[in-house]
Amino acid sequence: MATQRDEGPLGTVAALAASDAGGLDVALLGNFLDVLAEAVDAGVPLSRKQLREFRGQGDTAARAGVALRALLDLYLSSAWRLWRELPAVQAAAEDPAGVVTAGEVMLRAVDDAVAELAEGFQLARRTLVRAEVLARREFVDDLLSGTADIAGVLERARTFGLDLSSPHAVAVVTSTTPFTDASSAIGVVERSVQGSKGDAELLVTTKRDQLILVFPAPDREAVEHVLTRAGRALGTLPRTPGESVDLRRKGEYGRAQLGLGRARSGAVGVAASYREALDALDLASSLGLDTPVVDARDLLVYRVLISDRAAIADLVDTLLTPLLAARGGPGPLLETLQVYFDTGANSASTARRMHLSVRAVTYRLSRIEELTGQDVGNPVEAFALHTAVIGALLIGWPSNRRGT
Repeated sequence: MATQRDEGPLGTVAALAASDAGGLDVALLGNFLDVLAEAVDAGVPLSRKQLREFRGQGDTAARAGVALRALLDLYLSSAWRLWRELPAVQAAAEDPAGVVTAGEVMLRAVDDAVAELAEGFQLARRTLVRAEVLARREFVDDLLSGTADIAGVLERARTFGLDLSSPHAVAVVTSTTPFTDASSAIGVVERSVQGSKGDAELLVTTKRDQLILVFPAPDREAVEHVLTRAGRALGTLPRTPGESVDLRRKGEYGRAQLGLGRARSGAVGVAASYREALDALDLASSLGLDTPVVDARDLLVYRVLISDRAAIADLVDTLLTPLLAARGGPGPLLETLQVYFDTGANSASTARRMHLSVRAVTYRLSRIEELTGQDVGNPVEAFALHTAVIGALLIGWPSNRRGT
């Protein structure tokens, strides 16, 4: 495509218009001024071939990162600056009707050219956005899978503002309302965590209907900052200090729960933290934990228990099978044990939580001792029972008797 001449009136018009548009390169005008002047002089509209060239200019500008507003300013400024240089305008005194014709042709030509320019720009931007979304999705999948080329993942991480040489943690948010790539939660959490400056290193994305946060975790204070800001943004934590909130309430993005993996360095460390966060959510579901944040560090003992499923299934079967003989099944007695241990072996607290009388709780505990031979008042036997109760929750006993 021919470019604008550097000297003479058209060159001056192009330079001034580029200045009006914030210093854009005059090359983005292509041959706009030439074909516009020729169209006015001939009194004919721009041809399809000429208009296709302006669509190409829009594409070029978009791929160069030029703002559409600045691009349009460049073209419109050059058009009104060109007007006074046109022969028909300069000869207006001798031929007033010629000015009218010139104005009609010029307005139509500018309208057609700018429309093609904007169309080319927007098509290119959509293509670029799709490519960026695809690249981001591929990077997220490779990063969290832990199976991709490590060097390649580290290099791509820098393009997304992540320096994985320092410790990073992964938080996974699951909710009754699925998170998608179009969810407003992504931007809301980003702004909440990064603050007004927006320069904090953070990756917020989605995967399998869950919200994923990858963030620097040099110390516990940094982790707490992210958890607090994200929780407030999602409606699971108070938005202001001192505000009361039901941690189990259903916020704007559904009833959410956040699983947190431990901080580690490198791409492999991020993948490991992600798996820990997922495991934490799974364990929380099995144990019936409804706290807004489930920290993998706090669940290590449960991971130890579940690591040998055969052994934990044997313990559960040995200690709790006698409860199957209870009238009404093992459910009420098993629930009583769970609440009793959760409240620190306090019968009164257990009664309040279960909406029972203390006498009813005492009766159930006595019945458990009769059936199992284990006394909750004996520290050693209570520990065994507590471990068996936790194991039952983890393996889904009694529905799953084998622990598979």
